[in-house]
Amino acid sequence: MGQAQDRLRVATWTVELTRNGPGVLLRDILKGDDVQILAAQSHIKALSPDVLLLVGFDTDLDGHALAQFARDLDYPYLFTRSGNSGRSTGIDMDKDGRFGEPEDAQSYGEFTGQGGIAFLSRLPIDVDGIRDFSEMLWRDLPRARLPEGYFQPKDLDVVRLSSHAHWDIPVLWNDAPLHLFTYAATSPVFDGDEDRNGRRNADETRFWQLYLDGALALPPPAAPFVILGDSNLDPSDGDGLRVDMVALLSDPRLQDPKPRSDFGAEIANPDHLGDPALDTANWTDPVPGNLRVDYVLPSKELAVMDAGVAWPPVDGLETPFRHGLVWVDLARIP
Repeated sequence: MGQAQDRLRVATWTVELTRNGPGVLLRDILKGDDVQILAAQSHIKALSPDVLLLVGFDTDLDGHALAQFARDLDYPYLFTRSGNSGRSTGIDMDKDGRFGEPEDAQSYGEFTGQGGIAFLSRLPIDVDGIRDFSEMLWRDLPRARLPEGYFQPKDLDVVRLSSHAHWDIPVLWNDAPLHLFTYAATSPVFDGDEDRNGRRNADETRFWQLYLDGALALPPPAAPFVILGDSNLDPSDGDGLRVDMVALLSDPRLQDPKPRSDFGAEIANPDHLGDPALDTANWTDPVPGNLRVDYVLPSKELAVMDAGVAWPPVDGLETPFRHGLVWVDLARIP
């Protein structure tokens, strides 16, 4: 599709294309016979989103892995940065007396950029207009939920809010700006009684409301926007401070198209409170089970034409994809 179009498909997919060392994903892409990579590319071609955020994608400094992955996918515009996963902090983040472990990075990772995020677009990206909030310290978020007594004062000079990244990416749709608020939050588990991951996870999602409130260093854009990514937070089930996901979904400045799938209903956990047709992740039963954690949330002035969760086929895969691709079709901005 070219730039002039009346329907735009916006999507996010936690694809989990991650490997155990830097450059390994690029190697596997270049080999051309990796079953998981080929299945991911096929699924993207079948759904054909116009803008797509990939979560859980190993990134590198120059974006080589993304460029090779997207080579035959008809996305002329790409954006990624290494982000915070696997990035060294120089402190003992998990307080186990050992330094330099994956748990001591800004976000768990064996190398910088492991399981990061990447953005693919058929619309031109206003690169100069991108706002990258990934270096923001957690303590600088208004009313930050820092775990009391856990971090040393010097730790707070280092620990960032974003476990991966928070980007405001403007694209041009029919010559009008549309802002993509993209992120991936940490899992709200794998910690202790201090609940540092649960607190950080909630603050990573609360960030967007503060941004829209004008409570951060930069004012929000005066243009339509879409929040998209993996919050790792279900509004009804699973671990985490769910009230923050409820607050975002009910914010009057945006809308929740509630993308659905039949597959979600088929694999429902009977003890869950949420509508299983809305679930986007299929994890081990019974805990955490199937949850809604991936979102595409347009601003209120955008007209939604259709929405859904597209689960990829898993035939021949040793490790099936655990997330569906969440997509929303938008009508042309008036």
